[in-house]
Amino acid sequence: MILRALKRLFHQISLGDQSYRFMFAPGPIDEVVAFDCETTGLDCRRDDIITIAAIRIKGARILTSERFEAVVRPEARMRADAIKVHRLREADVEAGKRIEKIIPEFLRFIGGRPLVGYYVEFDVRMIDKYMLGLIGIELPNPLIEVSKLYYERKYGDAPAGAIIDLSFSAILSDLDLPALDQHDAFNDALMTAMIYLKLRDFKERGVRIPRSRVTRGTEAPLG
Repeated sequence: MILRALKRLFHQISLGDQSYRFMFAPGPIDEVVAFDCETTGLDCRRDDIITIAAIRIKGARILTSERFEAVVRPEARMRADAIKVHRLREADVEAGKRIEKIIPEFLRFIGGRPLVGYYVEFDVRMIDKYMLGLIGIELPNPLIEVSKLYYERKYGDAPAGAIIDLSFSAILSDLDLPALDQHDAFNDALMTAMIYLKLRDFKERGVRIPRSRVTRGTEAPLG
């Protein structure tokens, strides 16, 4: 957290293209953005983004009419294992824009709003690698990790040895939320937005999520 704050300060000072100064201004009050990226793989250095989706949340409303969706034509080859996950073939992304065209549009959509995600740091690292080349900065936005919010509501007071499951499906099930087709950037962003709002409500009302009494070993494995 401290490192990210220092990076933000450095990038704010060193920003060359002043047209992106808006990224460092606070977003509208009570607004955040849930977002998700689908990629050609899980290696931030070698793999590329193929789809990005983002949805604005204002107060307790998910503004699906105010959303960002883009298909990217990647530089990296589409591997068979990744195609099985997100079900997008090279032919499906061939008509997409280059990421250099999409990043500026994405930044203007999110502005300075906090970004909500599920393992959001991976998606942010993928965005950052393009931003550094294009603009010379990384995303300065505050980050909200829904798996962390879920952990606090369910496992924050768990004893040593408690079994911990932070999978997307477990979170949706515990919160009684609909499971849409996963590994679709828009669906994942929408489900993340629903998770965020429900967990935020739980926290505000002091509601905890019941957990099993089953334990295993002495350490809590991360799901």
